[in-house]
Amino acid sequence: MVRISAVFIKAWLVTRYDDVAVMLRDPRFSKEITSKLGHLPGYARALAENMLGQDPPDHTRLRALVSKAFTPRRIEQLRSRIQAICDELVAAMRPGDIDLVRDYALPIPLTVISDMLGIPKADRHRFHVLTRHSIVIGAPTRLRDVPIALPSVWLLMRYFRRLFAERRANPGDDLLSALVQAEEAGDRLSEDELMGTSILLLFAGYDTTVNLIGSGALALLEHPEERARFVEDPSLAEPAVEELLRYTSPVEMTPPRVAREDVSIGPVTIRRGEMVSAVLGSANHDESQFQDPDTLDITRDPNRHLALGAGIHFCLGAPLARMEGQIALTTLFQRFPRMRLAGPADSLRWRKILPLRGLEALPVRVGP
Repeated sequence: MVRISAVFIKAWLVTRYDDVAVMLRDPRFSKEITSKLGHLPGYARALAENMLGQDPPDHTRLRALVSKAFTPRRIEQLRSRIQAICDELVAAMRPGDIDLVRDYALPIPLTVISDMLGIPKADRHRFHVLTRHSIVIGAPTRLRDVPIALPSVWLLMRYFRRLFAERRANPGDDLLSALVQAEEAGDRLSEDELMGTSILLLFAGYDTTVNLIGSGALALLEHPEERARFVEDPSLAEPAVEELLRYTSPVEMTPPRVAREDVSIGPVTIRRGEMVSAVLGSANHDESQFQDPDTLDITRDPNRHLALGAGIHFCLGAPLARMEGQIALTTLFQRFPRMRLAGPADSLRWRKILPLRGLEALPVRVGP
């Protein structure tokens, strides 16, 4: 374990697999840290009013409400829609150089979560721009990023408020309408909770999956033998995506939690009130849990990675993310089995966002 200082807070980092697995399930670490975020203006603090930033019983109530949209039956119903999106995108690719993040990894989950939320098609590009600028509020790594991000946060929240008003007047068959109707039905969903939950679903519903598809494609391109196995045997889609989740860790580390009391992790005692985050990327490469952890093996078994978290905050959208990753990568490499990087891998740029690990762009060359 190490201790770091970010722009506004100091936090312990838990890095070993066994310690991370225990910490993620330990109720002595609270997710309610808004009291530590006094630097944020009132309108931005509403971002923390979601199930990811709550402890039971509020977390239980919010998760139960949102989970109705993520049942296995509902997720399975999206399979044909996801396949159609992927087919349309690969059909539009012409021989030559393309940016796989912009032209493929991004449109798939953005379209799916926008469909679920009921966001009009005309607004989806603007949503992408606003969310990319807003997400640094979650964990700013540079002081100058905060004033740049705040206007986008405000614009995003203003847009959501307009959508809430529209759904109250004319509810539809979408998740935003369900959230608004639940609030109106007396499920104790406050205005801040409605806002925080909606923005969380937007962020979590597509940004991490963009990273999975983009970083997963890069990993396969950098490992030709594993790519060949993946192309030759479509039945490997499920274990391959599990391995890519472990190997690339689209969420590098968890949002911070605060110790309710003194807690010992190994030889270190975290004092009451101190902040702590779990480094999922490190845990997923811990040699005590994974044999040859820095080797990509798409048939790895067992593969008890922590890329999607653990405990009561385990990723609610995990089945959807897995399905999107499986369909997207299978469709892409079946269509372009000889696709290659358009430049050296060490020239690729990674996003400067502390909790996440994803590419800014992935230039590739595709042939007929």
